[in-house]
Amino acid sequence: MAKRRPEDPPKGAPAWQSTFSDLMNLLLCFFVLLFSMSTVDAEKFQLVIASLTSSVSVLPGGSTSIGDGRLVGAGVSQLEFLDKYYNDLANSKSTTESTTEGDDKNAEEQYEQMELSESEKMSEQIEKQLENTSLQDAVEVDFNAQYVQLSLNGALLFESGKADVMEEAYPVVNKISSILAAYQDNLIEIEGHTDNVPVSSRSKYESNDVLSMYRALSVANYIRDNTSLNPAHIKSSGRGDYDPVADNSTPEGRARNRRVEIKVYNSYNSEFNTN
Repeated sequence: MAKRRPEDPPKGAPAWQSTFSDLMNLLLCFFVLLFSMSTVDAEKFQLVIASLTSSVSVLPGGSTSIGDGRLVGAGVSQLEFLDKYYNDLANSKSTTESTTEGDDKNAEEQYEQMELSESEKMSEQIEKQLENTSLQDAVEVDFNAQYVQLSLNGALLFESGKADVMEEAYPVVNKISSILAAYQDNLIEIEGHTDNVPVSSRSKYESNDVLSMYRALSVANYIRDNTSLNPAHIKSSGRGDYDPVADNSTPEGRARNRRVEIKVYNSYNSEFNTN
């Protein structure tokens, strides 16, 4: 009996290959779309390049510049330039940050210079008023970028161990109050200071801290009562013997440390508590 001739296979590629090709094309389009929508993190990409170079020597190092053309279009020939390219990006970013820091520093210096200029102008005005009232020898004037400081010897204002302003000192405090009245919008701070000699056991003030605080408060209240200044713009504090300006081991030094300081803040540093 004659054998049956086998049927010829269908012409062309098998059907599964067409389906597989379509799937590969779709995947390729999908990844190209993802790549086109993505952004490259320079630092992470540089780490990837460095890792590949050190581990499998895929990318050569020591390149000097990036060539023309797009990375995808130019292919692998562009990879050797990426190290230098992203180093340039990092250096450019560093330069930009340095420029920003320099601009901030210049702005800060300009602001401080404006503060100092206003304090200097206030100091000149106050010194002129002190000369007009013959108090230039009784009051020391100094200034910084925050305030102008008037220092008065404690012996001029108070009896030993007491915190009430002496009647003999009223004319002096009145003249100073009239000078301060010109600074309606400025914060005025009054600080009391003592030497390091403990207060007498007969004193009603338990320590130099308390004594200095009451002396500052006494002067502050006097200024509040004798000027049109907003009482809320005047504050007082006691520093005790913690901030000496002279050596407490000598009588002269202790006399200088027993003082009251009046600080008139400039407009840049006058902040008021409105609570």
